[in-house]
Amino acid sequence: MTHIAGSVPLSQDSPLAREAAGLDACVHCGFCLNACPTYLALEDENDSPRGRLVLMRQMLDGDIALTDPDATTHLDRCLGCRGCETACPSGVPYGELLEATRATIAKARPLPWNARAILFVFAHPRLLAFVMACSRAFRATGIPRLLARIPHKAFFPFAMLASTARRTASRGGSPAGADTGDTTAAFLTGCVMEGLLSPANRATERALATNGYRLAAAPGQQCCGALHAHAGDDSTARTLARANVAAFEASGAEFIAVNSAGCGAMMKAYGHLLRDDPDWSERAKAVAARVRDVSELLVAAGPRATGGPELRVAYDAPCHLQHGQRVVTEPIQVLSVIRGVTLVPLAGSDQCCGSAGIFNLLEPDVADRVLRPKLAQIEASRVDIVATGNPGCLMQIGGGLLRAGSRTVARHPVELI
Repeated sequence: MTHIAGSVPLSQDSPLAREAAGLDACVHCGFCLNACPTYLALEDENDSPRGRLVLMRQMLDGDIALTDPDATTHLDRCLGCRGCETACPSGVPYGELLEATRATIAKARPLPWNARAILFVFAHPRLLAFVMACSRAFRATGIPRLLARIPHKAFFPFAMLASTARRTASRGGSPAGADTGDTTAAFLTGCVMEGLLSPANRATERALATNGYRLAAAPGQQCCGALHAHAGDDSTARTLARANVAAFEASGAEFIAVNSAGCGAMMKAYGHLLRDDPDWSERAKAVAARVRDVSELLVAAGPRATGGPELRVAYDAPCHLQHGQRVVTEPIQVLSVIRGVTLVPLAGSDQCCGSAGIFNLLEPDVADRVLRPKLAQIEASRVDIVATGNPGCLMQIGGGLLRAGSRTVARHPVELI
């Protein structure tokens, strides 16, 4: 890395400078190291949370340029899984620091073209709907499943797409009991969840209705902005957040149900994202306070016992549910009420799978190295289904299992109930 002579600290208006207090909390104890999937995979201190915090400090102080390729490579390799936050005894807000750093870098170094293209699509609902429709049509041809067999990393996205296929169609119409509940819940349908995993969305609606929630419409909702915030496009993330705050305010619902861990973590952080916007700050805080993962709502309501075939099921915790939202036991409680399901402990279930939004598309080599031990642990568990509540995880793990020829499939927990 190139150090700058006569360095000048970053402007106090930069995103990283505004989060600088978080850097001061780090005491460099190293508890984060074994919680970091990229450090475990790459064995480089610069690819650990502690090492990246040092790089952030040097950028803040002006000792390293924001465009320094050596420094930005290590920051780009971070999955943003936030496992280090759970392990940290000092409470370092690593996720906020990472997003602020990437937003600061993005102002000095444009995002890669492929990242810009993906983020552009997700920020425009009509274009996103078209792309998702094309993806479903392509998936229906069976070609992605055939291409998934080609071992080269360039073909892994086809395995991810093929893994989203479901054998049973979702039931249409309103879920039974949708108008009989005492508690109202608006549902974030999500981008990939509705676009490629709609059966899980319909299952979510039925599960909520069956457990006493009356579903309220929230027209006008858009992408939650998580992909943009993680990549450093904070401006678009705030625009999308404002649209969602307005949409869910208008719903009048007591709760906002989310079945995507990454989206839930993002929406719960809307107050922080819009904290400097006087017109939206308090509104964002109020909406964020109503956001719940679907498992939280189901546990609060019971949940009602359900029956099904005899299945061995392992639960793999999505990072942004366990580490971002600190929702740990609720998904397991939901799965435990399903008659016929035998829950099997999964070693390393708290470790990232390597998906991390669009990370696996931008950094496929690192994502693959992180995924490998996860697949080995799943195979060793000898389960029929690995349940995880995030679309990126479903596609990353599901695609990996498909390419490995495993009999195990990845499913959202609500698909089982």
